[in-house]
Amino acid sequence: MDEILNLLKELHDDIDFETEDHLVDDRILDSFDVVTLVSEIDDRFDIRIPAEDIIPENFNSAEALYKLLERLVEE
Repeated sequence: MDEILNLLKELHDDIDFETEDHLVDDRILDSFDVVTLVSEIDDRFDIRIPAEDIIPENFNSAEALYKLLERLVEE
């Protein structure tokens, strides 16, 4: 989880990603940020996020993103 938080902080160091749970809905993360996250996750963790999983619910919080990655690793 710490690695996800660090990755998010690299995008926006002024946001408390540990408590924020409407990152996409509140437009804290925009589409470019999401594309950057998908690319960085692939590069750093070798986890590919399928297009069907690139939805707001999976990127609204650090916890949601972490759960998505856990699920993808288990599959």
